Amino acid sequence: MNYAFPINLQIWLPIGFIIMAIAVLFIRLRAVKKPTNAKKILIPPLGMSTGFLMFLYPPTQIPVWWAIVAFITGVIFLSLPLIKTSHFEIKDNQIYLKNSRAFAFVLIILLCIRLALHGYIEQYISIFQTAGIFFNLAFGMLLPWRLAMYYRFKKLTKQLCTTALPANQRPNG
Repeated sequence: MNYAFPINLQIWLPIGFIIMAIAVLFIRLRAVKKPTNAKKILIPPLGMSTGFLMFLYPPTQIPVWWAIVAFITGVIFLSLPLIKTSHFEIKDNQIYLKNSRAFAFVLIILLCIRLALHGYIEQYISIFQTAGIFFNLAFGMLLPWRLAMYYRFKKLTKQLCTTALPANQRPNG
């Protein structure tokens, strides 16, 4: 069944991916200048989770096992480099993201891999199903990365709290 769409998605989707990647780089570069908090870390996966509503549109529906494989691939191959290049530091009793050239490099490499895979997979299934697969892949990348960041943030928050307390008020252990 063909679905008419008024624009050429094969041209505009890669352009959209590139624009989003550039936006993420700029947001990340600006984020290192301001202290972070739990909300800033956890809202992106929550916001992205609304994208699962796309599967209500029949052309985007994919077999469950495709979604699971895409999600696991994102977790194993794409989130790990982001986790390894995302670190925090304490400055002026506040927690900041560390500026990392490696993060920018990793993000660009992941974008190139994603674009290449997208072009390849799109030859065999519809562009709508490809979008569904790559949404699951991206969510599999984002969720563990942000959970790891949140874990590290909480560790630093505890460290910050214990060092800020006078010695006689610090918890034992």
